[in-house]
Amino acid sequence: MSIRKITFENDEYYHVLNRGADKRNIFRTVKDVERFLKSMEFFNDEKPTGGIKENEEELQMRKHNKSPLVEVICFCLNPNHYHLILRQLSDGGVEKFMHKLGTGYTMYFNKKYRRTGVLFQGKFKAFHLNSDEKLLYTSVYVNLNNKIHKIGKRYEKLTRSSWEEYVGDLNKNLCEKEIILGQFKNTNEYKEYAMDTKDLILENKTKFRELEKE
Repeated sequence: MSIRKITFENDEYYHVLNRGADKRNIFRTVKDVERFLKSMEFFNDEKPTGGIKENEEELQMRKHNKSPLVEVICFCLNPNHYHLILRQLSDGGVEKFMHKLGTGYTMYFNKKYRRTGVLFQGKFKAFHLNSDEKLLYTSVYVNLNNKIHKIGKRYEKLTRSSWEEYVGDLNKNLCEKEIILGQFKNTNEYKEYAMDTKDLILENKTKFRELEKE
């Protein structure tokens, strides 16, 4: 299902993904990964944002005075593609956020590497998670996506996911985790569910075959 076939509604959850054009890496260094994560925070604002400034005080001030377009539930950044689960908070929020994020990061990447043209493979794909079962199952697919794709140690530094935010450092606050963790007694129970679900995904990748199409 592509973006043109989906109607984004407020308070609904969506699995959003995109990859580099021609399967190119969209993250070449750890700083690129960190920039994308910072962009996810900075561009999640209804108000015009302009470009990211390196002034940390200004970034913190904007962080506490913004009107978010979406809630980020889970994410995984891999060297050549990413996955997000988003909850739309305002009309057109998902599309506005993804446009700002994609444009902002592409401008950064092209300037840094002295290139021109598109970075991502067309418009992002989006899938409506219209049940708790889909939301929970996809949270595992996203949180552990680097493990599911078996990304090796060579590219380990160029991956980042919200898995540690869910089962490790719960004080990290990029993600709104309650919709997932609130359905379990504790984080260990979610971790057990995630490990079991990961095994099922690896055994039956066809359940997500539409996400792997080029």
